[in-house]
Amino acid sequence: MARITPCLWFDGRAGEAAAFYTALFPDSSIDLLVPSDTDADERRAGSDGVFMAHITVAGQPMQLLNGGPQFPFTEAVSFVFPCVDQAELDRIWDALLAEGGEESQCGWLRDRFGLSWQIIPANMGELLVNQSAFEAMYTMRRIDIAALEAARDSHTGD
Repeated sequence: MARITPCLWFDGRAGEAAAFYTALFPDSSIDLLVPSDTDADERRAGSDGVFMAHITVAGQPMQLLNGGPQFPFTEAVSFVFPCVDQAELDRIWDALLAEGGEESQCGWLRDRFGLSWQIIPANMGELLVNQSAFEAMYTMRRIDIAALEAARDSHTGD
């Protein structure tokens, strides 16, 4: 059991997010859905019928809470997902952008729920070993692994 479990505050879409994230990422599951009880507390009235979802995403336990509009997500917190290859990176990137997501730069994006992600190659540290690789990354939104490898390999003296 994980000792630290992130709890993400949603504005009425925690159940929808739980279904989306667990379908998208490997090693994921919906572990428990706690239904809304609109008679007890309007703040717990998720538009998707869920008050709280206990899920596992890529092996990481999480809680998703329909708490209302008071605390929206910001880029101050993001989830990093290291991808094994360009095909996985492209698949995850495209899915997270679908239905209202927004690209940022250097592998960052914001999904349809407003949550920020860093979708990067698993070997990102090995790719960013010189100035040429960093400069190449700064021009990217979605990470292009081959372009980073080429930039890294073009200047061995940086």
